[in-house]
Amino acid sequence: MPSMERESHRIVIAGASSLLGAELKTLLEESKFAGWDLRLLDEEDAAGTLTEAGGEPTVIQPVEEGSFEKARFVFFTGSPAFTNANLGAAKQSGGKIVDLSGALACEGETTVWSPKLDELRGSTFSANSVAYAIPSAAGTAAVALALALSRCGRKTMAFEWFQPVSEAGRAGIEELESQTSQLLSFQSVGQPVFDAQVAFNMLDNYGAASAQKLDAVRERVRAEARACLGNSEVLPAIHVIHVPVFYGTMFSTYAELDPGADAGTIAKACASAGFVMTAQGQAGPTNVSVAGETAIHLAQPKSDPSHPGVWWFWGAADNVRLPAWNAVKLAEKLA
Repeated sequence: MPSMERESHRIVIAGASSLLGAELKTLLEESKFAGWDLRLLDEEDAAGTLTEAGGEPTVIQPVEEGSFEKARFVFFTGSPAFTNANLGAAKQSGGKIVDLSGALACEGETTVWSPKLDELRGSTFSANSVAYAIPSAAGTAAVALALALSRCGRKTMAFEWFQPVSEAGRAGIEELESQTSQLLSFQSVGQPVFDAQVAFNMLDNYGAASAQKLDAVRERVRAEARACLGNSEVLPAIHVIHVPVFYGTMFSTYAELDPGADAGTIAKACASAGFVMTAQGQAGPTNVSVAGETAIHLAQPKSDPSHPGVWWFWGAADNVRLPAWNAVKLAEKLA
């Protein structure tokens, strides 16, 4: 007999006030889960926020005893600390846990999932895991490109991505907006979120007083790569740079491949890995061009004439929609 959790149509979004949480809610309402019971939770300072679910006004609630009761799915879309603080209660619900916060990628009982990952690794999807982790847009791109290029004799690979302020949530977006306006008006800038000038500026670290740590972001993507690639693949070198844009993850990748690999073979391997390839002769993707897209876009590979076997790659993805979309696709697979 199916369990009550299996029959339940309740979905909990824990971290519902975040950009990821809001995007996930929208996508769930446009999917096969339209009409399901959405329960919106978040930390105390976000509780009480008025939003809507299923076309009806609703208020984001704090986590309390019974908040996860009878949940079929629990999505964590807030901070890693919020996920860890509420993971035990979520597990007691008996529902499937889907983490988008980055907290669970390296946990032993967690299955890391993205479209094409099982196919690229030659592995079998596990529908019996208690918890699943959805990699960030940068992590998804790094892993997919590493696995695609392994079919072209990949020897070394360095993956660098450019992080928008939306990774720090609405507060990050507001700070870039206000700093841009202040600098154009020749005013001193406020720095409560990043403790640094993020407008018109590229950085490899934020200020010491900022709660936003690019080192922690790097480690998250490294952890996602380790979890997805395991010991069978050489891990790519990974780095991140802040760029003064609101949305969209862009990335540049250096890879040393088998000298016999040509552009056509490499592009075909990337397309088979799920990348949307830019047509020959067209400009590469940008953070603007991929807004609202649910796939990672990649320019045609370019060889380095000074170093035979060395290739350069340029790509972009919607850093909010991509992981939210992947989470919905996973839930549809599990439902």
